[in-house]
Amino acid sequence: MPVIHTHVSVPTTPEQRNALKAAYGKAITAVPGKTESWLMCPFEDNMPIYFAGDDSKPAAYVEVNIMGGNTPRSVWEQMSREIMGALESELGIAQDRTYIRYTATADWGWNGGNF
Repeated sequence: MPVIHTHVSVPTTPEQRNALKAAYGKAITAVPGKTESWLMCPFEDNMPIYFAGDDSKPAAYVEVNIMGGNTPRSVWEQMSREIMGALESELGIAQDRTYIRYTATADWGWNGGNF
């Protein structure tokens, strides 16, 4: 049950969101047992984001939520490279103006119940 929730300070087009979704679908496979078939990707754009007190340059905040735990740090590092690279190439958001938060939990609800 992975979710990659993207908050960006710039406008996005459907084509850019599709490109990011595709990049995220590839990136999620770094997590053992995860595939794009269960990946949810909400996007929020045009958000005011201040980074170091400055909102004059594009910025991003991404939340990656995974069902499970004990994921090796190397997986998160690989995902950071892929996600930040996609944001930079698709939206022009510098990697030094992007934060990614990773959360893993066993508690996920779906289809009227929990896994």
